Amino acid sequence: MNNTFYLLGLDRIAMLFSAFNKQLISSIIVLSFMSFFSKAEQLIYFDITEKNANQALINFAQQSQQTLLFSFELATIAQSTPIKGYYSTDFALRKLLRNSGLTFSKNNDGVIAIIADESPVEKLIAVTTNDNRKQNIPPAQVSIEKIAIVGSRTARRSIIDLPVPVDILSFQQLKQSGQTDIGNMLQAVAPSFNFSKSAISDGSDVLQPATLRGLGPDQTLVLVNGKRRHQASLIHINNSVGRGTAGTDLNAIPLAAIKRIEILRDGAAAQYGSDAIAGVINLVLKDDTAQDYVEMSYGQYGQGDGASQQLEFNKTFSLLEQGFINTSLSISDFQATNRAGQDGACIYQDCISIAPEKYFTSSNNEITANRQTFEIGNPKSQQQAVVINAGYPLALGELYGFASYSKRDNTSAAFFRTARDNSTNPQLQDGQATVNNGYLPKIATSIKDMSVNLGYAFDLDNGTAIDASYTYGKNSLNYWTKNSINASYANFLRYHEAQAADDIRTTIPRTAHAYDLSLSLQTLNLDIMQDLDWATLAVGFELRRDHYQVEAGEKYSYFDYNTLDNQAQYNHDAIAGIQGFPGIAPDAVVDEQRYVRSAYLELEQQLSSDISLNSALRYDDYDDFGASTNLKVAAYWQSNNWLTYRAAFNTGFRAPSMQQLYFNNTSTQFLVNNDGQLIGQKVATFRNDSNLARSIGISKLTEESSKNLSLGAVASLSNGLTITFDYYHISIDDRIVLSSSLCSGENTVLDQALMVENVDKAQVFLNGIDSTTQGVDLIATWQYPIFQGVLDLTLAANFTDTKVSQLFTPKSSALNNLPVEQVFSQHDIAIIESWQPKNRINFNINYQQKNWLFNLTFNRFGQYSVLDGDKQTYSAKLLTDVRAEYHINESTKVYFGSNNLFDVYPDKNTIGNSRQGQIVDDAGNTIVDSDGVFEYSRRSAPFGYNGAYFYAGIALNF
Repeated sequence: MNNTFYLLGLDRIAMLFSAFNKQLISSIIVLSFMSFFSKAEQLIYFDITEKNANQALINFAQQSQQTLLFSFELATIAQSTPIKGYYSTDFALRKLLRNSGLTFSKNNDGVIAIIADESPVEKLIAVTTNDNRKQNIPPAQVSIEKIAIVGSRTARRSIIDLPVPVDILSFQQLKQSGQTDIGNMLQAVAPSFNFSKSAISDGSDVLQPATLRGLGPDQTLVLVNGKRRHQASLIHINNSVGRGTAGTDLNAIPLAAIKRIEILRDGAAAQYGSDAIAGVINLVLKDDTAQDYVEMSYGQYGQGDGASQQLEFNKTFSLLEQGFINTSLSISDFQATNRAGQDGACIYQDCISIAPEKYFTSSNNEITANRQTFEIGNPKSQQQAVVINAGYPLALGELYGFASYSKRDNTSAAFFRTARDNSTNPQLQDGQATVNNGYLPKIATSIKDMSVNLGYAFDLDNGTAIDASYTYGKNSLNYWTKNSINASYANFLRYHEAQAADDIRTTIPRTAHAYDLSLSLQTLNLDIMQDLDWATLAVGFELRRDHYQVEAGEKYSYFDYNTLDNQAQYNHDAIAGIQGFPGIAPDAVVDEQRYVRSAYLELEQQLSSDISLNSALRYDDYDDFGASTNLKVAAYWQSNNWLTYRAAFNTGFRAPSMQQLYFNNTSTQFLVNNDGQLIGQKVATFRNDSNLARSIGISKLTEESSKNLSLGAVASLSNGLTITFDYYHISIDDRIVLSSSLCSGENTVLDQALMVENVDKAQVFLNGIDSTTQGVDLIATWQYPIFQGVLDLTLAANFTDTKVSQLFTPKSSALNNLPVEQVFSQHDIAIIESWQPKNRINFNINYQQKNWLFNLTFNRFGQYSVLDGDKQTYSAKLLTDVRAEYHINESTKVYFGSNNLFDVYPDKNTIGNSRQGQIVDDAGNTIVDSDGVFEYSRRSAPFGYNGAYFYAGIALNF
């Protein structure tokens, strides 16, 4: 038996049920149950307890072997009455729906539609009894689109029938979180998803690493309408969660365009290919069933900064009468926040150290200096995005496509450069620094993301379904460094060009274009599905091309002007490249591409009425590292009418990303040394095929491989209570990591390379660790009518633990002679094992009564530990979110709320701080006494460190 979802077109359903108002219907889902149906009136034995009407109607269809059409949204807010005994179908249904606010109507073919008493029906779900057929519905009146739920190419009547756990998050659920972007929305409602924040981590500040089940950002596959989404061009090379990985920019697609988000919490590389080790996130775009609306909102943090303004618009247009174009527009403006502590270090020259972290000064400049020199918090950001999703019936099927474009401009800060540091702010002839009062470099990024998809899906007369599509996507990132200088150029102007101090300050450039990144993906897909008597068979073929480019910045951004005058370099050395975020030189540009060929086979069998088996086999061939074959076997068993067991085993892989293979640059990274001091070092990242990598024996990167076991159960109890429990165990071999910073004295070849590059340390990508991740997911949902309204409770929890089980270096390499902990340090291990919370618990209370909707959410972030010179464990925190909506009329609603209502912050930071100290004047007065500028950990902050956020908005339907 194959249970199948169908979405029936509005116009054709309205023709079939002409007695219904066309405005009452938006979509129909058909669920199949194997049985026969007799038109003759007969008594049937029913045994259905009091429960949510949605589950009660499904049980009724099973026991009566009768086709039902009903609204999922309508049924979930209604409660049935119990029935037990022999009844006719009509009498039993009337008894079941008594006092529920629902009634029913039957058409000439005997199909029963459940509707609300004097209320519009928005969506109907068809529960049918025939395998893979629409019972008693004439084919000419049916327009069918199977609703693809990620994790199985054969759609089902509900996600609890899947042999793997899948979360389906609706637009409304995401919106009610009160968050302003997709990444934070998912974190608020899906505990297995994390969206960690960091500060002064270059591009990682604006493209936050998104992780599933505690694994890396690149170990989760992202789809849009079931099609592979391209990655972001950025790779995280600084010390943040996801170091050495490249993920997908989830925030490039606005919520206004999203119908629902599906999260498959299980390995799926055998179904979807590389990256799907932790799971799959599928963004489903709005279609012709969406409600047209425009919405405006405003929010601000309790400290008075971080103001946000958003405008969202969605409307569906008719395409040549038969088709549709759904258009979404989003414009947002987010102002920066700042939670930096005071700068306790000396800024000017006339400041004397009298003890560790204690200074004396008589300088009026030092005494009156602004001590708020850093900006640590959310970056300033503006985004414009447009998404189009379209479909048009053509011949045997449908021509479909979607396109998206977004542009996000961001500004974040680097480390403050003082007026007393000659290496970053050289002293000129008048004894003053080039920039008199020091400067705070700003990193300006412009992120452009676009994608285009075109496909044709059709059915042949023999029941074969074919889907052919082409997808192109590209993510580009342009870096500019502002409010900064190239310190070596200041020396060049003074010593080589003999310019006066005032002229240097007037003419020295303060802005430079650093470099550009881009990554594009082209995909050709052919998917074929056939319903057989004994199974559903799906086969597919895929051809992909990855194209990665790094374009050099302008000369001023990277050049060392000291080299133009050896004497100047010897006596007055200053750091080359623009400070804060130096550029990339022409000899480090990248223009690389690769091709991937794939084929898969997927089989779903209904072994009995209670047992289903899914299996998949996939072959991927990469022209840069070779081939990989992976399999998956999953099953579910419905042991009785309320308890279902599920299990899955799969192998998986993740191909080296283009960024891991080819990215190379030089950057300033700030790390804590053995003395506990935060120091800046010039660190060069060498591409995997570089001469240095080959000379020290770094092997060509190969794929990561994984084994994933999951076991779970679903209990659908009385009174609408559903509980799901899933255990998972994921072992990953040959994980690709970014090495620790390798310094001179370890290898002669490395020493020479460091000298040539004029850097302090080097880091390389290599297959260097094995890891094991295990944990459990628990979700419980319950609905109950109370006080003339509906109470909806959801408890969701994730407990996960990742351990690095083995470290290794390439055999016969120069690194093999070093202690492996030196190549991949405890600091790097801690990023993988402990920088994310080991548990997350979310409890959501939703209550709707007439025109009001109230939402209360408790989000608990568990303990996590950061190693940054020393180790600090940050305690668990409970955040409280509240929201209220009021529907003024059918087309207008207003809402207001708060995230983190009680202004909860992470524990204060005690490690890896900077610019801590006490300064006193000649009268003994304390000018400043600071523990450092990083009051909160800049390395990892699971829920940020901005405090309470308040917002309000208005939405108009039209």
